[in-house]
Amino acid sequence: MTNENVLELHNVSMQYKDLFALNDVSLTVKKGDWLSIMGPSGSGKTTLMNIIGCMSKPTAGSVFLDGEAISKVSEKHLTAIRRDKIGLIFQQFHLVPYLTALENVMIAQYYHSLPMEVEAMQALEGVGLSERAKHLPSQLSGGEQQRLCIARALINHPMLILADEPTGNLDEKNEQIVIDIFKKLHRAGATIVVVTHDPEVAEESERTVVLEHGKIARLTHSSRL
Repeated sequence: MTNENVLELHNVSMQYKDLFALNDVSLTVKKGDWLSIMGPSGSGKTTLMNIIGCMSKPTAGSVFLDGEAISKVSEKHLTAIRRDKIGLIFQQFHLVPYLTALENVMIAQYYHSLPMEVEAMQALEGVGLSERAKHLPSQLSGGEQQRLCIARALINHPMLILADEPTGNLDEKNEQIVIDIFKKLHRAGATIVVVTHDPEVAEESERTVVLEHGKIARLTHSSRL
């Protein structure tokens, strides 16, 4: 694995009895890349995201993150890799309902290092939520909750940002706000992998992998490049 490659998948498969959720998938993500993963339901997107996000290990093939063979490590070490190197952004938010926006960001720091309110506020400011720091998730709109998820994912300075349908529950206005945040992150050098059904999100990325029946059906490059 070269120094510029953040992520490599070599002939990765995930098999459940006679069913292949992924079948011989190979993929490379370089530092600073923005890759989108698309495909119909059942194509293997979620399985691929879980493997990239260190939430599961493939039944065959090799996965390297930052030069380490993560498909070969223990579950405990896999959890540590996910905590230290990956910023996860979920479609369903998974915010702690009784904590404020600021505290939801700080709790992500707690599992990584010592929580610092100044850094957490800076993360909220970066997504335009500094004035909502003391609000509970229930007091935030859907778009604001998604931006809070992004701030939480960024607080530990991950080497890879992995987002699952980050605009899936948003209206057009908030979708554009989230896309603009990703564009800003990408310009700043972030490495981003987004699982999405949204062609507008995919068009903003540099490359799009389309999965069908657990295989890479095609790889396209953005016309905006």
